[in-house]
Amino acid sequence: MTDHRRVDLTGIRLAYRVWGPPDAPPLVLLHALGEGAADWDRVAPVLARSRRVYALDLRGHGLSDRPGDYALELMQSDVLRFLDSLGLDRVDLIGHSLGGVIAYLFAADRPQRVAGLVLEDVPAPRDREPSTPARPEGELSFDWEVVPAVRRQLDRPDPAWSARLGRITADTLVVAGGPSSHMPQDAVAELARLIPGGRMVTIPVGHLVHRFAPEAFTEAVADFLRL
Repeated sequence: MTDHRRVDLTGIRLAYRVWGPPDAPPLVLLHALGEGAADWDRVAPVLARSRRVYALDLRGHGLSDRPGDYALELMQSDVLRFLDSLGLDRVDLIGHSLGGVIAYLFAADRPQRVAGLVLEDVPAPRDREPSTPARPEGELSFDWEVVPAVRRQLDRPDPAWSARLGRITADTLVVAGGPSSHMPQDAVAELARLIPGGRMVTIPVGHLVHRFAPEAFTEAVADFLRL
C-alpha cells in the first residue's frame, strides 16, 4: 500500500510517497523532468519488499510546491534537506534522467550519504545542442518553468561536474536504455566509466526503462543492491 505524505523543508514543501517496512533500509527514487513520484508506481512495490522506499516529487513537480525558482543545485539541496528531515543518514539512491543527474551530483558532494547508486539512462555531463521545446497545451502536472531552467544547465553543464564524478564512493550501476533511447548511448557508457567502479547494464527498451521493462529493471536493481 502506498503512503502519500508531505514534508515542510522551511521555505518549500515536498510531496513524497512511501512503501515498505518502516524499519527496512531506505531507498530514495528521483524522477525525470516532467514526471513525479507516481512514475515509480510499477516498480516501487517490488523494491519495497526489502526496502523502505521513498519517491519524491521534486520541486515544481506533482504535489510539491512550485516556487518558480529552479536549478539543479536547489533540487540537490532539497534532497539533502529531505533526508535530514526524515533522519535518513545513509541511503540507496535511484535516479532517472534529470533525477539521475541530481543523484550523481548528490552522491559526489555527499559520498557518505549514499551506499548504492543506480542511474537510469543518464548521460555523462557534456555539451549538447540547445533546443527550446514548446509547452504542451492544457494543464500540466508540473510547472513548465522548470523546463527552460534546468535545460540550460543540462545543455551546457558545469565543466566541474565531470571531475566531481570521481568523488563518488557508492557502488554504482548505470542502466542504459539502448539504441531506441533519445539519450546518446555512448554518453551513458561514458558516465559509467567516469564513476569509480561504475558498472553498466543495457535493457534495450528506450529511455523509460523502468516503465517499459519493469521486471527487467527491478531484477537488475535487486541483483545490484542485493535486495
